[in-house]
Amino acid sequence: MPDNKKFMENLSGTGMSIGVLTSGGDAQGMNAAVRAVVRMGIYVGAKVYFIHEGYQGMVDGGDNIKEASWESVSSMLQVGGTVIGSARCKDFRTREGRLRAASNLVLHGITNLCVIGGDGSLTGANLFREEWSELLDELVQSGEISEEAAQTHSVLHIVGMVGSIDNDFCGTDMTIGTDSALHRIIEVVDAIMTTAQSHQRTFVLEVMGRHCGYLALVSALACGADWVLIPEMPPEDGWEEQMCHKLSENRADKKRLNIIIVAEGAIDQSNKPITTDYIKDLVVRCLGFDTRVTILGHVQRGGTPSAFDRILASRMGVEAVLALLEASPGTPACVVSLCGNQAVRLPLMECVQMTQEVQKAMDEKRFDDAMKLRGRSFENNLHTYKLLSHHKIDAEVPHTSFNVAVLNVGAPAAGMNAAVRSAVRVGITEGHTMFAVNDGFEGFYKGQIKEIHWGDVGGWTGQGGSLLGTKRTLPAKHIDKIAEQMRIHNINALLVIGGFEAYLGLMELQAARSKHAELCVPMVMVPSTVSNNIPGSDLSIGADTALNAITSTCDRIKQSASGTKRRVFIIETMGGYCGYLATVGGLAAGADAAYIYEEPFDIRDLQSNVEHLTEKMKTSIQRGLVLRNENSSENYTTDFIYQLYSEEGKGVFDCRKNVLGHMQQGGTPSPFDRNFGTKIAAKAMQWISKKLNEFYNEGRVFANTEDSACLLGMRRRALVFQPVTQLKDEIDFVHRIPKEQWWLKLRPLMKILAKYKTSYDVSDSGQLEHIARLRAKDHSAI
Repeated sequence: MPDNKKFMENLSGTGMSIGVLTSGGDAQGMNAAVRAVVRMGIYVGAKVYFIHEGYQGMVDGGDNIKEASWESVSSMLQVGGTVIGSARCKDFRTREGRLRAASNLVLHGITNLCVIGGDGSLTGANLFREEWSELLDELVQSGEISEEAAQTHSVLHIVGMVGSIDNDFCGTDMTIGTDSALHRIIEVVDAIMTTAQSHQRTFVLEVMGRHCGYLALVSALACGADWVLIPEMPPEDGWEEQMCHKLSENRADKKRLNIIIVAEGAIDQSNKPITTDYIKDLVVRCLGFDTRVTILGHVQRGGTPSAFDRILASRMGVEAVLALLEASPGTPACVVSLCGNQAVRLPLMECVQMTQEVQKAMDEKRFDDAMKLRGRSFENNLHTYKLLSHHKIDAEVPHTSFNVAVLNVGAPAAGMNAAVRSAVRVGITEGHTMFAVNDGFEGFYKGQIKEIHWGDVGGWTGQGGSLLGTKRTLPAKHIDKIAEQMRIHNINALLVIGGFEAYLGLMELQAARSKHAELCVPMVMVPSTVSNNIPGSDLSIGADTALNAITSTCDRIKQSASGTKRRVFIIETMGGYCGYLATVGGLAAGADAAYIYEEPFDIRDLQSNVEHLTEKMKTSIQRGLVLRNENSSENYTTDFIYQLYSEEGKGVFDCRKNVLGHMQQGGTPSPFDRNFGTKIAAKAMQWISKKLNEFYNEGRVFANTEDSACLLGMRRRALVFQPVTQLKDEIDFVHRIPKEQWWLKLRPLMKILAKYKTSYDVSDSGQLEHIARLRAKDHSAI
């Protein structure tokens, strides 16, 4: 093994005591973080204590501080809120309160704290750390603790995780709970849209977020709202008239409903709150529309955590324990956070100061600064929303003579329609004539091509599947007919939204350019497949929705197994040869094992899994969950594994099997997939516009360079255009998967949390980064 790799086996937690608490407002996914801290802590040999009721429990002590066991965090993963309780604590704000808290921690030998909460909770933790030695001196003087105890517990280490549905903390892409809150909002908006459609109503929805407009902005993007009001961007004077004009324009466009989303902290230019009732009265007075107000309230905090939040919280919990293991007396308090796919550590106070700067900028009406401080992701969301929300009148559109075709290729994936809608509307805004191709390359050569207008894609974001129709047919056999259709409709650029076949199709079209000049046009592919097996992109549109389908089904299955006792479920997931859904789904559902093609397994592994489950049945957790990717092994089929487990587990546990099948491809797209599809397609369309201008010469478009046929993928946290020919070397074409896949490093995590001894490469973690440096390098964040 290379010397520069660093493995967790070298880090021991023996003799360490870690306290874990949740503080401030609750958020879905907090339990997943608590579970990960407890299990990772026990795994490395430390003692872990629950501190119930947040800081209040730390101040009160007694039964509020209890040692946690492996089994005590079982079945927590799928529960919303926080099982160990949270409270806003006045006592901890006083020196007297913190003194009692210090005494209680020393009593239990705790000198390491994992705090899961918002900026207030984390600031409190940092103050506590700074005062620690003074507090201990005071306790020694009053005789509450001995000199020896003060020496033993002389340093307090703190690691924070941000649990807040508002996503208002600087330095982290997503806070624990934000994605789940978006799920709740979108569920409500989808439901409201059906009733609004029936009655031709206007709905004004208020969403949470305190002084941060993230939830409002992203939910507006995800449901195609007509208007959004957020604190970071107070509307200009005269906005009332503009809004009413837009609403009536949309009604005239045969749209039967209007949705207006208002952040609870929305303000106008003079910092005066904009309320939902004010907007309702305005719409009724100016337009006479039947208008209703819905305040979502605490619904947004509730419900089961989404797959994304469970994975985020589990990764953060493990990373937090690693940070405590590696902490030295001089290490500042840090926050573990996610930057793209990378877990990072940031100095806690740098993040808190920057978060406070946002509020300061808003109080001083420096709204542009506030937006920049929120980070690139927030700015890009806003930019995309503005791009899509303004249906310009023909006179305003800089009309070009370019025709751009959009098609879906491969299997359907949730979020494809959001991508098509975004592409069509951005294309029209850029002045192009947009064409829709039905049924992929098959429809292309048959001539199923027609112009598509702004209004044709209304309401598409929330629709699952593929409304254009999609097929796996590849273009090579029909290349002459496709070239002919390109000529007939004078298509100047292609946007292909799809899976592995879309990639192969683009390669074939590019290869045929030498024979057909019609194919010498800019082409770009946007990855969209539940399998997430596309080279050049860490994520594909549709994978998040599929993960949520797997996770919620596994939750139900686990519940059934808990009732029956001593039962193991074998669940088969989709993905072709790609083990993404089985692995990440396994992490989100709390599986005991996940069999995948990328990590070969033999009969000895199966035997050891059976023995592991037999041991598990002796504890209070008498159920098992095993995931298997559909193509993980030719001979160890789902039936084989089911029969082996049934035979070997006789008298200890019984077995059931479940093939999840096509339910993983269906369903309404998750907020993440809607948002990702919308942003990535908008970016692809802007690239097309740039390339069309670049390759337009003497009255026609002619593009025959490598970089005029690209795949737009998400790498770490940037959206990157990559020539399809350059990606060839990164692919295992036989098994249709990339040769290197980032998510494989999550597998040891799943094994650790299921109590398997494993080797975990921690070379990636451990560097304390700085927030300013982070901000500078995320120039094309999504």
